[in-house]
Amino acid sequence: MELSCGRPAAALPGMEAESPGEDYESLPSGASLSTHMTAGAVAGILEHTVMYPVDSVKTRMQSLQPDPKAQYKSVYGALKKIIHTEGFWRPLRGINVTMLGAGPAHAMYFACYEKMKRTLSDIIHHGGNSHLANGIAGSMATLLHDAVMNPAEVVKQRMQMYNSPYKTVLECIRTVHRTEGLAAFYRSYTTQLTMNVPFQAIHFITYEFMQEQINPRRQYNPRSHVLSGAIAGAVAAAATTPLDVCKTLLNTQENMALSSVNISGHLSGMANAFRTVYHLGGIPGYFRGVQARVIYQMPSTAIAWSVYEFFKYFLTKHKLEKRAPY
Repeated sequence: MELSCGRPAAALPGMEAESPGEDYESLPSGASLSTHMTAGAVAGILEHTVMYPVDSVKTRMQSLQPDPKAQYKSVYGALKKIIHTEGFWRPLRGINVTMLGAGPAHAMYFACYEKMKRTLSDIIHHGGNSHLANGIAGSMATLLHDAVMNPAEVVKQRMQMYNSPYKTVLECIRTVHRTEGLAAFYRSYTTQLTMNVPFQAIHFITYEFMQEQINPRRQYNPRSHVLSGAIAGAVAAAATTPLDVCKTLLNTQENMALSSVNISGHLSGMANAFRTVYHLGGIPGYFRGVQARVIYQMPSTAIAWSVYEFFKYFLTKHKLEKRAPY
């Protein structure tokens, strides 16, 4: 995904190849900040909404002390049971707040990643791709992404839980703010960062590695973006599931789980969450919902990368065509 790698130009579908300076991957002037932000925002919204029902299942399957009516053996079985017992639209509750957060969060995320990747790659491995630069850039971009997305995650996951007392997003926001304070929306922020920094480092390194293997010229190739994104998402998701379980516990403040370990008030801190998960579920407890998390993440990251690369390609070419003399 290097924007200034200077590789030979690739022909557009249905068009002859233009000069090397007009290649999709070799024109820094064509891939502006606004291009990365727009492409990132669209990719983020689609990533989180298309697979949202599976994300709802993941949240429930990570419950440490689930209600007997909310115990599931598979993702498909869970979706079927939720729709049958709670209504067709129940798996989509909270999707609106996710859309509101995903747009700006991913706009900053991809823009920061592209800028930092180019800068660090020039320093670490001048003129080439550096896996270290990709990992660092992805980690730094996560700081901006999570600052915007964490409050949306708190509201979303409370709406997703079985027998949630909140009917609307606004009701959830007002109730949480009134009863737990503003800090409740960032109670899991450090845990989310602890999870997402390694997640994104693994994710970006794997994606860029896969691109080197199957798309070495870095042409616009939708199939390579889908495959690389899916593999990167699956690897990163499986590796960071224990941290995701802890994040879900902090976000939802699961009453039955906290009362069973005699915790009054609100659970805070990653270390406390880790101890609570281990006390209630042992080592297997850290991998609750891993199947749902991988099933959710594979198509989500595939969608995100394919949409992002398409819009980056489309917007860059559109700007070039406007500049081209007739």
